[in-house]
Amino acid sequence: MRAVKHTTAGIGIALGLALLAGAAGAQTAPTRDDIVGKLNHFEEAPEVDLPALKQQVMERAKARIKNDPGPVNRPLIAPDLAKLPAFNAQIQFDADTPIIQPESYQTVGRIADAMVHASLLPYTFLIVGHVESNQKTREANAILSQRRADAIRDVLVNTFKISTKRLQPIGLGEEQFLDRAKPTSAVNGQLQILTFAKLPEDEPARPAAAAGPAAKKPAKKH
Repeated sequence: MRAVKHTTAGIGIALGLALLAGAAGAQTAPTRDDIVGKLNHFEEAPEVDLPALKQQVMERAKARIKNDPGPVNRPLIAPDLAKLPAFNAQIQFDADTPIIQPESYQTVGRIADAMVHASLLPYTFLIVGHVESNQKTREANAILSQRRADAIRDVLVNTFKISTKRLQPIGLGEEQFLDRAKPTSAVNGQLQILTFAKLPEDEPARPAAAAGPAAKKPAKKH
C-alpha cells in the first residue's frame, strides 16, 4: 500500500507541474491601460491615401523585380505609418486563414476597451495586418494580411460595438516588416493598432443608440 501512495503522489505532482507549464505557455492578454498608454500619444495625422496604399501593396507584392533587394533590405512601403502611436498585438490565427483562435479574443476585447477609454474616444485607428516571410508568395501574404485585418475589424464592430467610422483595416503583407533584420521572425506576423486621425467633432465616437418607438400623437377632438 505504501508504494501505491508514493506512486499516486508522484502522479499528482507530475500533473500539477504539467498544468503549471500549460498555464505559463498560455497567451497573456495585455491590460487596457497598457494599450491606452501605447496609443494616446497622437500628434499629427500622416498624409496617407489608404485606398491608394492598398493598391500599391498588391502591385508591389505581385511584381517580379529583377533587382529586388530581398526581404532584409526591402524598403518600407508606408514609412510614415511608423511615426504613429502603435500597439503591436500577438493575435493567433488558424494557419493560413483569417480565423481568430479563441485564446486571442481576450486581447481583442482589451483593444476594444482601450478604444472607448476617454483619452482615445476622439480618434480613428488603423488595423494593420502583417505576415512574416515564408514559403508562400508575397501576393498571397498580402491578401492574407488584409483578410486578417478585416477579421479584427469585424469582431471589434460586431462583437464589441466599436463604430465602423473609427476603424480602417489594411494589410501590408511582407511589404512593411516590423523586424526587417529577421524577416521570418514571428514578430513580423503581429497585428498593429495605430492611432491614425482625429474624428470630426460632429461625429460621435460611440455607436448611435437605437431610436425608441415614436410617440403617439394625441387624438384630435371633434
